[in-house]
Amino acid sequence: MSKYGTSLLVPSVHELVKQPITKVPDQYLHPNQDPPDISNTTLPQVPVIDLSKLLSEDVTELEKLDDACKEWGFFQLINHGVNPSMVENVKRDVQEFLNLPMEKKKQFWQIPDELEGFGQLFVVSEDQKLEWADMFFIHTLPINARNLRLFPNFPQPLRDNIENYSSQLKKLCLTIIERMAMALKIESNELLDYVFEDVFQTMRWTYYPPCPQPENVIGINPHSDACALTILLQANETEGLQIKKDGNWIPVKPLPNAFVINVGDILEILTNGIYRSIEHRATINKEKERISVATFHRPLMNKVIGPTPSLVTSERAAVFKRIAVEDYYKAYFSRGLKGKSCLDLIRVQK
Repeated sequence: MSKYGTSLLVPSVHELVKQPITKVPDQYLHPNQDPPDISNTTLPQVPVIDLSKLLSEDVTELEKLDDACKEWGFFQLINHGVNPSMVENVKRDVQEFLNLPMEKKKQFWQIPDELEGFGQLFVVSEDQKLEWADMFFIHTLPINARNLRLFPNFPQPLRDNIENYSSQLKKLCLTIIERMAMALKIESNELLDYVFEDVFQTMRWTYYPPCPQPENVIGINPHSDACALTILLQANETEGLQIKKDGNWIPVKPLPNAFVINVGDILEILTNGIYRSIEHRATINKEKERISVATFHRPLMNKVIGPTPSLVTSERAAVFKRIAVEDYYKAYFSRGLKGKSCLDLIRVQK
């Protein structure tokens, strides 16, 4: 499988906070962040979409989905049909895995020139500021893309639960994209057959430790996702995800038994800019850890993507150039996380 990026090896933040610290090491300081919107006005909340209504051809719900993807690029999905007991098992198993002792974690750590494993992504220089998080990154689908150093060595029942969860989330992703095609009033196969006859899926499990100076660190830098569709599971109740809407950073308050879904850059390209990938970031809590399980879906690397032909009209010219998925990912991973700057590389200049 082709490599689309590397990341420098970094120490574990989880280990760092096991010793009580009062001062954050310089390499983690990000002192000039935008504060979240904490004005007294009631903040708008991310739309909530009911999948059971979408599946029963509810026209109002389809319009809500369309509006959420155009205006927010994010929504929370309820009644999603993924087995709730399996979801709880995944939350438990991932938490246990992220809390393994360091000696056990070492066998799952990143190695040079490989992104998968424990560590951080997008670390492209020695003097780069680091994120206040430990993540574990893994390819889950297709099966032949799995890392034989990592996946087969997962403890049970984690391995079986991730196998089932991965399969159910792939189905959910395709169902959501099918409904998006309906909302866009195009044939579902224009998106699904064109680039998704086989889905590439990766997961990022992230542990965000508490920090004595949370306003001076960042869990994950502001960015949009490179993929087509992200399905995020909050593994505990701590808030931290914020999205940029109308120039303000708005916290996402996760609902019980819901997934947070967001449009990625590839879906923005495919929909000719109608559905938008949105900048988001992860902030840190002073007292509580936060754990999340993000599952990313994209076409295979050999696919060439561009605006779906029926979404290019005399009223709406092509917004993006065509590009191979592999080339987009290479550009994305070589830049570090910098907002939506990578998407601008292939935007058609007016």
